Amino acid sequence: MNPTLTKRRLAWLTLLLGTVSATGPLAIDLYLPALPQMKTQFATTASLMQLSITACLIGLALGQLIAGPLSDQYGRRKPLIIGFILFGLVSLAMAFIHSVALLIILRFVQGLAGATGQVLARAVARDLFSGERLTHFYALLNTVNGVFPIIAPIIGGFMIRYVDWQAIFILLAIIGIIIAAAVAVGLHESLPVDKRQTGGFSASLAAMGKLTVQPSFWPLILATGLVYGALFSYISASTFVFQTGFGMAPQTFSLLYAFNGLGIVVGSNLPGRLAGHYSNRQQVTGLLLAAATASGVLLVSLLFPANVWLVAGLVLILVILIGALLTLTVTIIMDQATHNAGSASAVIGLSQDACGGIVSPLVGVTGSSYAAMSVMLLVCNLGAFSLVKYQGHHIKS
Repeated sequence: MNPTLTKRRLAWLTLLLGTVSATGPLAIDLYLPALPQMKTQFATTASLMQLSITACLIGLALGQLIAGPLSDQYGRRKPLIIGFILFGLVSLAMAFIHSVALLIILRFVQGLAGATGQVLARAVARDLFSGERLTHFYALLNTVNGVFPIIAPIIGGFMIRYVDWQAIFILLAIIGIIIAAAVAVGLHESLPVDKRQTGGFSASLAAMGKLTVQPSFWPLILATGLVYGALFSYISASTFVFQTGFGMAPQTFSLLYAFNGLGIVVGSNLPGRLAGHYSNRQQVTGLLLAAATASGVLLVSLLFPANVWLVAGLVLILVILIGALLTLTVTIIMDQATHNAGSASAVIGLSQDACGGIVSPLVGVTGSSYAAMSVMLLVCNLGAFSLVKYQGHHIKS
């Protein structure tokens, strides 16, 4: 790790950046259990309530394209502090609204603000680390990050049993302000002035554009997006596959979902464990091949009598591999971004959000079936494997 960081400082940095990077998804996962109550209170339709999720996702995607280049120009701390103050204020405002249209607008703004955490946590890590040390740190970061999707729906579901939905947004407001204060007090600026992008925001955007078309970048950027798409194939279909298809009780499914969430955390730590034995590129190639194979076995299992525990076991293997692959693909891309790390991180976020956003409705169109999930997992993993192999051949040539 960075020799100037003590173990105590490293632990604090991991906890802070892990929390910072999870705040955008937390804004979605925490309020999901409140959707039925909000639908009733707003006297609206389920589709409009779901549109509030979409608005937040769009905000998260676009916000990264703004925050990344800005951070290359002005440093990491200022955009983070401003972003989380705005996140807190918008979250608080949502606790007092009575219009679903205003909710959708504010959710978009909340996504824009929350995106600063997603994009800049990766950029700060790249400012401080490289090579194996970057792999180790991203593994630690993803461990902290991976806990939130597990606990957020549980916290939201617990809160909604005792308080109205407004309390969830008040909690998000408190989280936003606390994080802004923690960044202001406990995060040193990681991007020196002499390494910042000059020429204004347009120059930063132009630099980001040049980055994305480089043959050493774009296949990996698309590959990390497809790996994220594989994850969303599982997320969007799992409740229908296990509860509707296999008749699993909601409580049992919740435990299975949480266990798979832990699988992602375990997978995120694999690259750090293997870094001394295999290069990142060797790991990502081998793990993508394993993921494609597991997806193929899952698809072939459709030809035989359904066995819920076989499917659950294969899905667990896949989410562990996906957790490792997300750490690896992001590390390889960011390790190459010796300049404009904020822009590189923004493009990673855009690719992941876009693929996740495309895959989810594709799986849903077919009824979120076992077959649709299996096919999409295989397509995403094979596609990512092909892109990584293509990028490797290009470098050798």
